[in-house]
Amino acid sequence: MFRSIYYGKITKEDTENLLAKYGMEGSFLARDSESVPGAYCLCVRRASFVHTYRIHRSPEGWTIKTSPHAKAQSFETLDKLINCCRGVTSDKMAALLHPLERKVLAQESPHKEWTYMEM
Repeated sequence: MFRSIYYGKITKEDTENLLAKYGMEGSFLARDSESVPGAYCLCVRRASFVHTYRIHRSPEGWTIKTSPHAKAQSFETLDKLINCCRGVTSDKMAALLHPLERKVLAQESPHKEWTYMEM
């Protein structure tokens, strides 16, 4: 799952544009964090906004920070983290309903090359 929604090193602005143009309520993708080396950002469209959650590697596994006071939960893999967050409907996190997969986007925009870094 993670590999299909991972866009690599794209900017926050490019992410917002992609989710606005091709996404819908609950669409989501992952990208590299621009401010924290080695971390990822999980970006979710909710209404007309894009909510961003930082994912990073800790000694316990992959963790996601959903709010300043929430305790981060750890996961063995990025796929398990994403799957656990799918369909979440809480004040802590926007629901991950529709993955914005790279291959689907490539089929819709064949002349646009999206940056992608192999993991």
